[in-house]
Amino acid sequence: MHYAFTKILILSLFISSCLAKVDPPNYNFSLDALKVFNPGSELKDIQAKYGKGELIEDGGDLKTYKFYVAQIRYKFPVYVQLFKGKSLDFFARLPNYFSHDLFHQSIINRLGKQDKFFKIEANALYRWSNKNGNNYAYSGTCTITCFPLYFSTAIAKPPAEASGYNPMINKLSGIQAK
Repeated sequence: MHYAFTKILILSLFISSCLAKVDPPNYNFSLDALKVFNPGSELKDIQAKYGKGELIEDGGDLKTYKFYVAQIRYKFPVYVQLFKGKSLDFFARLPNYFSHDLFHQSIINRLGKQDKFFKIEANALYRWSNKNGNNYAYSGTCTITCFPLYFSTAIAKPPAEASGYNPMINKLSGIQAK
């Protein structure tokens, strides 16, 4: 009798755990949420979707804003550099509880396999050069699990009159424009 009860209890626990809803680590995040920041997008369209934003740097025609992409389970900053009100590039600092595998695969599904890959210890950098007129960079790292660090998109050929333009990924890395 005791043995049959134990079997039923274990079976019911197994069945109930199989029916439990499990959310993937990226919580239905899509790269489409970042589409409005892509090079060529207008400030008014970004602000219509993500609010006024915070002006971080004002260089006349060249301005940098910080916006937040938020949902119930995540919130992360996106830095956008604009020239005359149009996006030249953006840098998104991604939540570290997102899954690297899911995020990297979603980029590959959109852009194809990366052109360059660099790995130093547990950190990896993936680059897509001049895809659809843009340069893309994605970085992830691993500790106990693997997670994304950032995703960046920059115009491949900035306007000649945008003197002093340095992509956000370079600015945040301390790299000077050529």
